[in-house]
Amino acid sequence: MTALDARPDTTTHRFPADFRWGTATAAYQIEGAAAEDGRTPSIWDTFSRTPGKVRNGDTGDIAADHYHRVSEDIALMRRLGVTDYRFSVAWPRVQPTGRGPAVQKGLDFYRRLVDELLEAGIRPVATLYHWDLPQELEDAGGWPQRETAQRFGEYAAIMAGALGDRVATWTTLNEPWCAAFLGYGNGVHAPGRTSALASLRAAHHFNLAHGLATGALRAALSPGSEVSLTLNLHAVRPHTDTPADLDAARRIDAVGNRVFLDPVFNGSLPDDLVRDTAAVTDWSFVLDGDLETASAPIDSLGINYYSPTVVAAGASPAGPSPWAGAEEHVRFLPAPGPRTAMDWPVDANGLHELLLRLRDDLPGVPLVITENGAAYDDYADPSGEVKDPERVAYLHGHLAAVHRAIEDGADVRGYFLWSLLDNFEWAYGYSKRFGIVHVDFATQRRTFKDSARWYAEVIARGGLAG
Repeated sequence: MTALDARPDTTTHRFPADFRWGTATAAYQIEGAAAEDGRTPSIWDTFSRTPGKVRNGDTGDIAADHYHRVSEDIALMRRLGVTDYRFSVAWPRVQPTGRGPAVQKGLDFYRRLVDELLEAGIRPVATLYHWDLPQELEDAGGWPQRETAQRFGEYAAIMAGALGDRVATWTTLNEPWCAAFLGYGNGVHAPGRTSALASLRAAHHFNLAHGLATGALRAALSPGSEVSLTLNLHAVRPHTDTPADLDAARRIDAVGNRVFLDPVFNGSLPDDLVRDTAAVTDWSFVLDGDLETASAPIDSLGINYYSPTVVAAGASPAGPSPWAGAEEHVRFLPAPGPRTAMDWPVDANGLHELLLRLRDDLPGVPLVITENGAAYDDYADPSGEVKDPERVAYLHGHLAAVHRAIEDGADVRGYFLWSLLDNFEWAYGYSKRFGIVHVDFATQRRTFKDSARWYAEVIARGGLAG
């Protein structure tokens, strides 16, 4: 009997018995080994090596060295007791140019990862794209070009052929909004381009790529395998209920949410988005059959949530914007309450609101929280302990919101905490820590934070205490 077993059962928010308890990572953020075994540069390798793009000039060249520490990191997951692990495949590690045959050493890395997960009793959940486009495809035009979507479908077929007998859940894309609108709209993410037109073209080609990959996966996987998509949907709130503020919220919902939801689930473009962006494009790059391809049925929708978005009528600051068609009509306001080290507001009610919206808008579509977590300025104290009570409070509040949504009829099947490890946090480099496992990047030593111990207890209980 463990100490946890011996405690009185104080669980007040019990989750379904088959609820999936997981954690998540992304390849470029943790793997390192940027030039080993045939891997070629991705757009994030190029972007992070461009002066001024990433804080402190940090790169993912070494990151958390997961490429060499797979067994150690799976042992951490076993200690946590997670049922599932969501990882991403680095496209340039398995198909360096984005075309042609795979590199077997790259595939072997993921085969080893999956095999060791299965041996540990942990269910692998593979994400095909978490932003690391092979640089050669970007040089040919990147996501604003249709060919990139076609290449992605071929890459999906390669991965299904290599791992389809061992991976039962596949996510095609992670947060295509960020990749399209931060990568091609305001340029704060790779590849750093600043074009409203390019961002809208990229968004469409992400939808097309998702559909092509879904078809490729279905053709190769056995019946019962799951295909999913992960979106960082915005929990948009108007500042007031005035018509002008309500219209501001509508605009952000169109270019932030429905630009993906409508093509994937309805096979259509939002009419209001087309009107809002008429000065940017006539959407003639959407060809006959594209939306039908994009709307291939999927088995679940992944939701990444961190904080709500509050908007009012007005105009955004001058300069490149990720909000194509909305920047002259919308201003963003800070939400009240405490904030994380990312300066993001802490508001679990936004997650509850978002889940109930999806309950109503997408009946019959199972939902999974594929990312939720917080960065705080935690550190190892002289005794080696990492105390992070703010993160524990954040996670408790958000899991309670998920539980409340389930009670309110939302079909939420699982929760993947972001993130397992401190890692390369994109344009913030190593200055922000999201992990429940502290990583000393100089030595690569891993240390459970208090939040990791707390999460292990939640999993063991099957719910929240108190």
